[in-house]
Amino acid sequence: MDISSGLEDVYIKHTGLTSIDGEKGILRYRGYNINDLVEHSTFEEVAYLMLYGELPTSEQLRTFKNSVEKGYLLPDYVKQIISSMPREAEALSVYMTAFAAMSASESNFKWSPQTDKAKAAEIIGHAASVVANANRHSMGLQLRDLAPSDSYARSFLEAALDRKAEQGEVRVMDRALILYLDHEVPASTTAALVACSTLSDMYSSIAAAIAALKGPLHGGAAESAYTQFARIGSPEKVDAWFNENIVEKKQKLMGFGHRVYKTYDPRMKIFKKMATDIVKRDEDRNILLTAEKLEERGVEQFGAKHVYPNTDYYSGIAYRAVGFPVNMFTALFALSRTTGWVAHISEYNESEPRIMRPRALYKGPGPRDLAPVSHH
Repeated sequence: MDISSGLEDVYIKHTGLTSIDGEKGILRYRGYNINDLVEHSTFEEVAYLMLYGELPTSEQLRTFKNSVEKGYLLPDYVKQIISSMPREAEALSVYMTAFAAMSASESNFKWSPQTDKAKAAEIIGHAASVVANANRHSMGLQLRDLAPSDSYARSFLEAALDRKAEQGEVRVMDRALILYLDHEVPASTTAALVACSTLSDMYSSIAAAIAALKGPLHGGAAESAYTQFARIGSPEKVDAWFNENIVEKKQKLMGFGHRVYKTYDPRMKIFKKMATDIVKRDEDRNILLTAEKLEERGVEQFGAKHVYPNTDYYSGIAYRAVGFPVNMFTALFALSRTTGWVAHISEYNESEPRIMRPRALYKGPGPRDLAPVSHH
């Protein structure tokens, strides 16, 4: 039998959520091109689209936003748990712990098409409050619930950064939330589906997804790419660094390559423009110019092999320019992807779900006679 290492090209479900053309570099949510959604829709509208299948009317959007905003209020015991964690704890660990804790209130949870969407909206609201407070806790600030505003992105930013957010920053955050919202069934989404296939509750399923995202091969790519740019130092040093580390030492070029895309990741192009438009500080501008120079060298070296920059290449530069520290990048990815997770979870359980139970092909010793230990 053939074993698909890493489950590459193994199909585990039908989906009406996300389609990817890896050869042409096209990403669509519910049939809509990602470029059109980012340009003309808000995160709340796209979240509704993913959960319900159609873009909302004004009234549907108002009702949905109200449901999400109710989730801005975190249970007191969750805030106590966040406050009790070390200030230097990874934001993603705080996120995972908070969601595992909230599963404690789900002892009577039952999957139902009538209630799943309401629970999903609550979870989207909780996610913003948890991630915002993870950042506040790391800054030594008192925890607080998000305040409703004109947008999810603004409410999140102003709580997380403890200041008023500029309109340009809100727009970058809103677009980033859309860009990272879903990407079919990578490791974290698969982990969520494995958990929910056992009829576990949504909070536990999200905790499983976060645990998978936490690994550096999945969620940590934006942090790795940004750290790489900072380590190089300036555009003038790119060629020497590239020759020594990538050409001679054969090290991995962070932010390059994707399991699905064989050309430019369409999300990367949008993040690059966002980063270019939002950077103001000299430090951020230097990082951006370094990344652009490194992109040129990387494409020269790997383009013939269909290896190009992915969405994580420039996203960290945009996040940093908005005001987030590098160690928050993966949590920001998770905040966005939570909507994709709940959409996949709902879709899976509204079909004819089966518990996921793959097999392992045995290749150990053949039958052996047991000699009691005392006879050895």
